[in-house]
Parts: sequence; structure tokens; C-alpha cells
Amino acid sequence: LMKHFYSSSVSEDLGCRRGEFSRKHYGSVELLISSDADGAIQRAGRFRVENGSSGENTDYTPGTWHRTDVHLENPEYHTRWYLKYFLGKVHQNYVGTDAEKNPFFLSVVLSDQNSQRIPQYHSILWRKTGTQKICLPYSPTKTLSVKSILSAMSLDKFEKSPREIFHPEIQKDLLVLEEQEGSVNFKFGVLYAKDGQLTDDEMFSNETGSESFQRFLHLLGDTITLKGWTGYRGGLDTKNDTTGTSSVYTVFQGHEIMFHVSTMLPYSRENKQQVERKRHIGNDIVTVVFQEGEESSPAFKPSMIRSHFTHIFALVRYNKQNDSYRLKIFSEESVPLFGPPLPSPPVFTNHQEFRDFVLVKLINGEKATLETPTFSQKRQRTLDMLIRSLYQDLMPDLHKVNNMLNRRSFSDVLPESPKSTRKKEEARQAEFVRLGQALKLKTTVKGDSTANLATTSFCKKEPWESQSFCSNFPHEVVCADSWGQSLLVSTDAGILLIDDGQPSVQVFDKTLQIKQMHVLEGLDLLIARTDKGKDSRLLIFRLSALQKTIETKQIIRSKHDCRENKLERTKGCHLYAINTHHGSELRIVVAIRNKLLLITKKYYPCNSLTSSSLPPSSESPVDEFQYIREICLSDPPVVMTLVDGPTADSDNMICVAYRHQFDLVNESTGESYRLHHVETNKVNFVAAIDVYEDGEAGLLLCYNYVCQYRKVHPFNGGSPLIQPSAYDFHFSWNQVPCAVVCAFPYILAFTTDSIEIRLVVNGNLVHTAVVPELQLVASRSDIYFKATAAAVSVSSDSSSKEMSSRNSPQTPTAYEIPECPLSSLEGEVPYKNLYKIPLSNLVGRSIERPLKSPLAPKVITTTTSSGTASPPVTHSLSLSRMEIKEIASRTRKELLGLLDESLPKTGSAQKQKKVPRRQSDPKQGAVRSSSSDRIISSSFESYSEGRHLSTSSDPDNLANREESLPSSYPFQLISSYDEDIIDLK
Repeated sequence: LMKHFYSSSVSEDLGCRRGEFSRKHYGSVELLISSDADGAIQRAGRFRVENGSSGENTDYTPGTWHRTDVHLENPEYHTRWYLKYFLGKVHQNYVGTDAEKNPFFLSVVLSDQNSQRIPQYHSILWRKTGTQKICLPYSPTKTLSVKSILSAMSLDKFEKSPREIFHPEIQKDLLVLEEQEGSVNFKFGVLYAKDGQLTDDEMFSNETGSESFQRFLHLLGDTITLKGWTGYRGGLDTKNDTTGTSSVYTVFQGHEIMFHVSTMLPYSRENKQQVERKRHIGNDIVTVVFQEGEESSPAFKPSMIRSHFTHIFALVRYNKQNDSYRLKIFSEESVPLFGPPLPSPPVFTNHQEFRDFVLVKLINGEKATLETPTFSQKRQRTLDMLIRSLYQDLMPDLHKVNNMLNRRSFSDVLPESPKSTRKKEEARQAEFVRLGQALKLKTTVKGDSTANLATTSFCKKEPWESQSFCSNFPHEVVCADSWGQSLLVSTDAGILLIDDGQPSVQVFDKTLQIKQMHVLEGLDLLIARTDKGKDSRLLIFRLSALQKTIETKQIIRSKHDCRENKLERTKGCHLYAINTHHGSELRIVVAIRNKLLLITKKYYPCNSLTSSSLPPSSESPVDEFQYIREICLSDPPVVMTLVDGPTADSDNMICVAYRHQFDLVNESTGESYRLHHVETNKVNFVAAIDVYEDGEAGLLLCYNYVCQYRKVHPFNGGSPLIQPSAYDFHFSWNQVPCAVVCAFPYILAFTTDSIEIRLVVNGNLVHTAVVPELQLVASRSDIYFKATAAAVSVSSDSSSKEMSSRNSPQTPTAYEIPECPLSSLEGEVPYKNLYKIPLSNLVGRSIERPLKSPLAPKVITTTTSSGTASPPVTHSLSLSRMEIKEIASRTRKELLGLLDESLPKTGSAQKQKKVPRRQSDPKQGAVRSSSSDRIISSSFESYSEGRHLSTSSDPDNLANREESLPSSYPFQLISSYDEDIIDLK
């Protein structure tokens, strides 16, 4: 048995810096000036330059990091809602005007969320400022009104109340409105530049490219013949060869991409400016510049190109010596941040990985550019014009319609309508669905929708993939926290300690009701808030004492055994918070109604397990804490977070949320400062997460559907300077979260039935995972959640092959409704599992350190190159602020992929390298026999080119990949094809 249990979990050190992030590895803004051969200045511009943070120190041990952040941002299969959820299904559309007399449209559908048997309302609000999309839960007993849906979208006042539109033709107009968000297909320029060329006239005048340039084009895509081409043409002539005879084309993750290659566009010896070439490449938002020559030769600068339209340049250089590509990105200053960040150094030896990285970077870059004022203002004017025109066309017809249908309640989105009009309504809905299906098919055939919606497969392991932690967990979870590799859970049956693959151990019986807890392994402490109302208290336990009780199998403790563990002055507390970065001292703020008590630990943690400065084990843990001061607020706080100051204790702040506002309270003086006011009638506070950007404090304020980032500037010895900052941003979730977890570079929202994953730096959506009956259990280090396993097993067993083999459905009936949740089927109660998402996967680190569990002392040791196991290494339990910043700095550098080359090559990776990327036949690709052939071919090309074909082509590798997956996976690894598109095809 262990004398002392002072073990840190894998993720505890990560957990204390999970809010550390930086935008520096997304580049820095520079003033770039181009000059001619005589040194005269030609043009100048401010661009954000991404070069892989090459200036940072790279003195660290390789082999412990891997990339996790190469994702398409705001993918269309998650954002094109009207095409995905509405067309081809019975839904309702409304029109109205807001208080400023601006018209708006509202579309609502009751749909089955990704065939997971989770009925949800998907709602889209169309306004001149853009579209707003939210999900609302379905309840068979509670109906929704149009007013409540618009109120959830912060639209409460109307000049004219919404009225329903019954014309099936409205679907065409709403589809046009959705297409204003941006194209699903892309055209990128490719400019060839010889060594020493410094002007755009010289670059555009190159008739042919080098052998390395041809290999680069072959890597990007396939050479196709333009004449007779039936796919996406990107503005090129496919009839008369006026824009050249051939071009480079590819399909990547469902997106058709046409490259405007400078050497393939028409060349004119008389025209030195090559206007025909500039007409295409100069009007591309993103341009790839392939530059010959050594690194020491004069480098390309965006100011060399005369274009007011191109906002992003990707500079590519090829090194023959090591067969590698180097990448550098120039983005116009106004372009928002977009990923993935470049590795450091930005050198790629794996050509397939380089291709995927470049295409993701180019697609994300064009989407980000559309948010700049230049494009967003144009889009807003176009959207305003379309909405007003559509409103004027519809209003005369709406005034003519004066029957019960036009005044019916919103509950009629469910399969109930007035009996007197049922037959008429059935005929109208049948025509409505028929036209919607035809529109969906036409859009797909035309190529205006992603050809392949299967974007996640067994070939790629996503960082948010979970592991089954505990099967068939029968208890209701109140709160929990990780302890080593185990999970300490407060349930209706008492406090349990759960470890993967081992029976649970009861630590306290059910007389002790813990509502909130923190396991601080480095300090050997358990902090818990128990009971409720006037009987609630804060309890302090020593982990080593609990560990001893578990090991000796003593009598299970009850509430009466905890009298000596009660912290003084905390009776009646309803909330408490601790500082997440406890490098200097542990601080606890306890809320008792509208009073805040500041309590600190007397003893400072040290960096050695054997140091005598730790309190003796015989001393009561309660005696280690001291009361500092009391702070009075105007109202009881609902959310509370501690914000660490950059210098001294006087800089520490407390963020509290109450009424309709977030306030900052100075811990030293008690002064309160308004941080953010919520301009809505109803406020559902979710969280206030403290994050530290390059050591400076910031806050992610989450409420309703909104997440706001506010930077906190220290000013005058601790008083925060609260004013609008260029670093502030906000975004909206698609569904109201129950909890929000930050794990840079991701921020995850947990709802009742889904996990919405976005990027912290820009709020862009990366993935939405459907998880039936989801409940977040713990997230301070590794992320644990509870989900219905019966519903999960049904969805995860379905495959794309099964979907593609289904018969085409008949026209759906007028009263089609999604299936009910499994919990209501024949009285069967589905069991639930506990799942775990390792924080190390999300932040991109594979930690090599000893791990211990309170249930069984097991040690994981690292293996040396000689194959022998190295002895366990002792790590400090508490980190100082400088140590945290040092680790965070190393995190950023290694997350950029500096050590990709030094990672050990697995068997699957070696197999993957041997299998070349599948190339399509240009002759076959030039002419397609029919539109349906093009769709199927595009889908197959997207799957093969986007997923390397190598892993899926290897049956052994695929089998190994399947074996590594948990038996009951909480959500689908394969994002299936859109069923309606498959059926229609």
C-alpha cells in the first residue's frame, strides 16, 4: 500500500493551463513593400504573415506531440440547414417585419436529428444582417409558438406579426437566400514565378512551368479537358476553349475545386500584361504562388500583385534535396483568423499531408475573407434587396388569404390540423414536399451542394473521439471530478469512485449529498459543497485519508463522520469557485446569498513530494485555510469564476453573473465593474470561463445561445480597464448549451443531445456530434459525460453501405413525424454509459508520465529506444506561473507540428505511405455520360481524395482501426450521406 497518495492525473497539468492560448501562431501583421529593380517603391500593404512561428525557441524533447487541428471550418454539411433539413420535408415558413419595419422570414421544421431518433425543431431566421440558426428541443406535451422561437433569437418586438406562407414556391426563394452565405465550390488561382521575378507582369508571362511545378499541379488535382466538361467550371469556358484547353480540378471533402493555373490560361505575346490571365487569377480571392529558387533568393510579396480582390496568397517552395514543400501564408489585414495554424517550421515531407493541409487552409481562408467588410457589406446589401423584393411579392397574396390556416397556432407543425381542412392540407403538403424534393435533386445535380457528406471515417481519428469508461451505469449523476485515472462521482446512491474496468467503490453513503466538488491531487485535498439551502456547507477532505479508507476497506463514511471537515463561516453557501491556475496559492470564493467570502490556504504548495513545507498529515485539512475578507454584492451570483492577475494578489478579480449582467469584482477592494450587459428579456447564464492569452486575462461569457470573449486589461493596480477591444469577438451556438468546456484550440458546448465543437480563436464550427440524452459529468481535466447507450449502439452500427442499399422511399405522407426516443418504446428504459474524452487528445499532447489510480496502484512507464522500460519519473504536483507559461509556450510550438517528422512510424502509417493517391483518368473525367454519373463520381473522388484511400484500401489496417474503437461509441464516427440525396439519386 502507498504511504501517501500524491499522484497527478494525466490531464491535471494540462487542466491548469487549458485556458492558455495564443493567436501569435496565426501570424503577425506586417507592412510589406515591393520595389522594382531600381529600388523604387511600387506598392505597399498590411498583411498578416504566417510562417510557422520560426522565431520561437525549439529546445525540447521531440516525439510527444501530434497535430489535431486540421479541420474545415463552418463545413457546409453543418451550416447549409435549409438544404439539409428542410427541403423535401414538411415544414413551415413565416414572414413578418421587426420594429424597424425590416422584413424577415422564419423557417421551422421538426426533424429527426441525424437519424438518432432525437426529434428537434430546426429554426432559421432570415434577416438582412444574415441568417441565425438555432435548435429547440421537442416535447410532445408542450407546443411552441412563433413568438417564443423569435424570442429565443432575440427578436421580441414586431411592426407586423409573422404570418405563415403556404405557397410551395417559397422554397426556391429561401434556397436562394441560403446560397448567399457562400458557394460550396471554390476556384483558386495558381501563379508560377521563376527565381528572381519581382513583378506580376513577369510572373504572368511565364509560358510553361518547371518539372517541380508540374509535380505540384499533379499533387493538387487532375488535369481535365475543358471542352465538354460537365463538372464545376469555376468561370472557365467549357465550350469554345477561349480560356485554354485544359485545367486542374479536384474534389476535396465534397467540395469541387477548379484551379486557374497561369501557365494553362491563354498566353499573348503582344500583351505584356497578360490581361486574359489576370482576368481570372486577379479575381480569385485566394491565389497559390509557386516560386522557384533557393530560400536566400528574393521572396515573393503580396504587394507585387496588382489586385484589389485577392486577399490571401499561399507561397509554396519546393526543396529538391529533401523532397519537401515549404508553405507561407499572407492574409490581408482585415481577414479574420482562420486555421489550421502552420507547423513550425512550415515544412512538409509527406506530400499527401501537405496537399490536405493546403486545401483545408485555402478553403478556410476564402470563407474567412467573405467576413471582411469588403464582402460582408456587399452580401448584406444583396440579402436586404432579396428579402425586401420577396416580401413585396408575397404581401398581396397574404392579405387575400383569410382562413383558419393563416391564423393557426405553431403547434400545427406537429401532425395535427383542423379536421375541416385536413384533406386540403394533405394535398398542399404533398405538393410542398414534391417540389422540395425536386429542388434538392436539382441543386445536387447542378453541383451547388457538397457532393459527399461523409467527412469522418475510420481513416481519421478525430481528437474529440471518446472512450467507453463505464458501461451500464445505473445511477443519477449530480457532479464529479477526476482523481488520477479514476472518477469520483456524486450520485443518488452516495459518493462512488469509478475506474475503467474495475468495480466501483463507495466512499460515502447516500446521507452525504455533494452538489459541487474539486479534487486537487497536487494539494492532497477534496473540496465539496454539500446539501442545500441553510444546511449547505463547504467540506475539506484529505485525499490521502480517503485513499487509506479505500485501501483498508474500512466502514463507508456517512454525513455524521464529516463534522470535523466543515469549513467555518460557509453555512448556507449555494456556490463556490477556486482559482484554476493555483501556482502561487489556492483561493476559494464562497457565495452565501449576496455575500462572497474569500478564503485562502495557509500553506503554499511546493515542487517536491518530500518537502517538509507541506502540512503534516495529522493536522486537520480545515485548519489549513484562513478567512480573508467578505464582499457584498447587490444580488446572489448565478455564475462565478476567479480571474488571476498578472502581477500580484491585488490584480485578482472575481467574475460574477446575476440579473442581466456580468460584473468584475476586485478581490482586494470589493469594487465592482460592469463587464457586459445582456440585452434580452430572459437570460440563461451558462458559464464564465477564464482564459489567458499570452499571459493576459480574458473571459468567455456564455449565456443563452451567445458566447462573448472579453479581454480584461489590468489598470491602476488592479482596476480593470473595460472597454471595447479589437481582440473581443462573439459567436452563437446552434443550441442552448448546458455546459461549456474550453480546451484550446477547441471550445465544446454540451447540450441535452449534442456536442458542438468550435475553435476558440474565431468561434468557427468544426463538428457537431449527436449524443442522445447527454449529460456532462466532469471537465476540469479529462472530459467525462453520460449518454444513452441503447440509442448509441443503434446509430453507430449503421454504415454508409447500409444507407446506400436502401430502397428509394415513396413520397412521404403529409403527416410524417420523426421517430420517438428509445426511452419511450414499449416501456423499455435504455441503460447509460460513461464516456471519456482525454484532454490530451484535444490539446494535442501525448504525455509520458507515471499514472496512478486510487483503486489500484498501476504505473505506466515509457519505453526507450532500446526497448527497455524506463523508470517512473517524479513530477511536481503544483506549477508556478512561470512553469505554466513555459509549458504553455512549449504547447503552442509543439502543437504546430514541429515534431511531426520525429514521431515513430506505425505499421499503418508505413502501409499508407506505400499506397499512392488514386488518380482519376483525365479522359474519363473530361466527359461524363450524365449528371447522375457526375454526382456519384464526385462523391467517390471526394471520399478517396479526402481520405487518402490508403487506409481504407488496406483491410488489415481497417480491421485494426475498427478493433481500436470502443464497443459502444457515443456518436457516429461515420457522418453519413444525406439520406434524401442518396434516395433521390
